Amino acid sequence: MDDGKKLINWVAGVATLIVALLIVIVVLEPREGGVSRAAASRAVALTIAPKDEIEENGPEQSFFPEELQNEWYVKYMDFLYEQGYLDPDTCPATEGTALSEVTYGELAGFAAAVRETAEQGTEVLQVYENTSHSDRQVSREDFWEFYDVFRSAADQEGNVKELTTDLYGTPDNVDGAAPWTAYTKDGRYLFEGLSLDSYIDKTIRFLVRDQDILKVDVVVSDEIVYENAWISGFSGNSVTIFIGNIQREFPVRGVLRNEEEISGQIGDLYLENGTPVRLVLKTERITGTVLAVRDEEIEIEGYGNIPLAENFKIYRTYGVLREQQKDDILVGYHMQEFVVADGEICAALTTERPEIDNIRVLLMTDQFASLFHSEITLSCDTMAVLEYGDEQDRKTQSVAAGESVTIRTGDSRLEGGRIVFRSANEGGMITVESLTRAQGTPVYPGHMEITSEEDGLLLLNEVDLEEYLKRVVPSEMPPTYEIEALKAQAICARTYAWRQIQGSAYSEYGAHVDDSTNFQVYNNTNVFETTNAAVNETFGQLLAYNGTPIETFYYSTSAGHSTDGSVWGADPSQTPYLRAVSINDAGQTMDLTSNETFSKFIMDLDADAYDSDFAMFRWNTVTTSEILAEKIGGVGRITGLTVTERGPGGIARGLKVVGTEGSKTFSGQSQIRSILGNTALVYNRKDGSTYTGWDTLPSAFIYIENSGTDEKQVTSFTIYGGGYGHGAGMSQNAAQGMAQEGKTCAEILNFFYQGCEVLDIGDVS
Repeated sequence: MDDGKKLINWVAGVATLIVALLIVIVVLEPREGGVSRAAASRAVALTIAPKDEIEENGPEQSFFPEELQNEWYVKYMDFLYEQGYLDPDTCPATEGTALSEVTYGELAGFAAAVRETAEQGTEVLQVYENTSHSDRQVSREDFWEFYDVFRSAADQEGNVKELTTDLYGTPDNVDGAAPWTAYTKDGRYLFEGLSLDSYIDKTIRFLVRDQDILKVDVVVSDEIVYENAWISGFSGNSVTIFIGNIQREFPVRGVLRNEEEISGQIGDLYLENGTPVRLVLKTERITGTVLAVRDEEIEIEGYGNIPLAENFKIYRTYGVLREQQKDDILVGYHMQEFVVADGEICAALTTERPEIDNIRVLLMTDQFASLFHSEITLSCDTMAVLEYGDEQDRKTQSVAAGESVTIRTGDSRLEGGRIVFRSANEGGMITVESLTRAQGTPVYPGHMEITSEEDGLLLLNEVDLEEYLKRVVPSEMPPTYEIEALKAQAICARTYAWRQIQGSAYSEYGAHVDDSTNFQVYNNTNVFETTNAAVNETFGQLLAYNGTPIETFYYSTSAGHSTDGSVWGADPSQTPYLRAVSINDAGQTMDLTSNETFSKFIMDLDADAYDSDFAMFRWNTVTTSEILAEKIGGVGRITGLTVTERGPGGIARGLKVVGTEGSKTFSGQSQIRSILGNTALVYNRKDGSTYTGWDTLPSAFIYIENSGTDEKQVTSFTIYGGGYGHGAGMSQNAAQGMAQEGKTCAEILNFFYQGCEVLDIGDVS
């Protein structure tokens, strides 16, 4: 079927609508109540483009006078003027024009403009271009009928979506609410130019684009239930309920099941037409250490796995009351009260600030190959206890000092849930005889937990945070380094661990991290007096920006210049403390974004940098078209490699591979390092030594030269590089260089994380 026939069929399908619109425009008198040009322009503009594009593609100079340029509607109307949807001559950019009602003439302009750009489905809009009622104001109902037709033509990718949700607040009933903000069950939305107050406490279907409401489509229900709401106050005649981070007050006389001591409870509030008709309290509470948080259940010590209610809520009840997310439930901590109804957890209450002092670590198999073990063998240097069984029938088995206990998949003791192995005496150390690390057979403080999963056994070590760090720092930085460098590493490691505890990477397994380079290497080497001292001297210290612990990224060796947070494709403004600067006393930003400039920089073996004396400061290697073909296919014989884009500091973030049968592009430092790396490559380091066996390039601070093609049609490429790691945050070897020059831990941290301060872990919320 050709395009013409497609259009004919599409038009036929909306024939009824066309007829209806013709009657509206040509015959009938306008209905009461219109839509302002401002509101109409917003709906049309957001249908055409997202808000950020609207703001970017407006005119250089606003059509509106300066005194109006902060009004909410200006950006939308400016955009439509610029794109040809509005005519500033017939529709001048004034406040009066913006706030008066849109006319059929403007609808004709909208219709004509979209017909020029839309690929199909615009025939129905022709009816609006031929009206003799161009000055007549459009009723509210008729505008939205037009909008539905306009949207079908202008938004063929479906960017405007339907959202059915409960509306529970606007600035009309929420003190301190931001202008034009709608509070819904699904989050906050903007509704500039619309009126939503009459829809509060109803289930509504909206048309939305991103976080903007464009149209109220229909009232789905005027009966609504605020489930599992926090009751923050009760006066006898009214109750104050916390819903989605706002306070609402409702009259409740005669609707309570139990009016005594209801403040601080969880309840379901039933409303009809905005009027409370029933409040059902949920008073049963349990408490215990959280062992795991899964999609549909939470495992609590002493209770086992309890399913979550469909509208499960989480509230922080200390400090500033606010609603939280499931990710905010910390595994391993006894910090929540759980409200239970009908055998399900309907709410979790974070009742106090947790004292972060333990971390739960999944121990991987040999060579950090997998999380899942086929068998686990444990022993302890003191008397130990093995606990197993379900919560109703918990069994305890004594284990003599030095006696080995082996757990295999299918072990009957796992049928009741997790097995716990702990020393009977404080300070006892547990040996995992089934593991091998760089130090040999590893020994751990804390206790062990074993659970059975579909893929095998998980082994979890819960350990005091400071003891954990004593086994992380020497695994991440040589214990022979200067104490000030080690202290900087300890603070970075503690801050990183704190953020991981707050996260939810392994909450389904009841853990915070694993012991590999996926997080921080833990207990791969022995402990040392120097690294223990670094941890002890920085006890409880975190690095924070504006009071919030930061992402303390660090890496081995710089190339003489760092990069910023954009190295992972993120907005660098989200990590303002990560700077792209030269790694020396100057700390200046150099423009290394061209291949010519960067090549001179990277080939300078004597560039000034704190870590310039380290072997990986400069390196080079030679790869070939044959080696590259192991990871890059589909382009024929590879003949060219070119860095097409560089980020701050000169890091490669775009690469073009050219072959005899085509080309491919790769983006991002991780991908570039991966596709260019190969275990066969030999790296010549600054100190004259060589290294091989890496599957990825040491860094993406690289320059590539074509070294020619031999008689066998094999093309060679020389890669000149510098540094080891991603290049964002602290260079560990530069920290050592700074410490050797007499710089303190504070000076090191301030250089790599600008604007940050050291806070005590107890002062961080």
